[in-house]
Amino acid sequence: MRTTPDRIRHALSFEIIGLALITPLAAFLFHMPMHSIGVVALAGSLLATGWNYLYNVLFDRVSLRLRGTVTKTVPLRVLHAVLFELGLLLVLLPFIAWYLGISIWQALVMDIGFALFYMGYAFVFNWAYDRMFPIPNPTGQRA
Repeated sequence: MRTTPDRIRHALSFEIIGLALITPLAAFLFHMPMHSIGVVALAGSLLATGWNYLYNVLFDRVSLRLRGTVTKTVPLRVLHAVLFELGLLLVLLPFIAWYLGISIWQALVMDIGFALFYMGYAFVFNWAYDRMFPIPNPTGQRA
């Protein structure tokens, strides 16, 4: 299992890099002011940071209990990313519609765009993070 400081480093680096990528990209693609997209992205990031920590702790505990390991295969990484984004989608959808003054349908399309970006980004980021900061195995050796 990862330590709390490692999980904090993971969550913060994930969100900071993600914000730097998504804000200008979404402003351009959705033809919205950078400031408006920036507020939505920052609010989503703050919520996602807390959710990211909680979700990963729970996911690893379930994985350890069911599989005996927290090492993620490619299919498991896909499932991990999809479930994370679905949970986040449920919370962000009403906020996006309200803040941007758009319909729920428009907010859903926008949120799906964010989710698709973040699913791919999460897959790549987490894979790279695990390679840069491997999970120690119970004997103290690197996995």
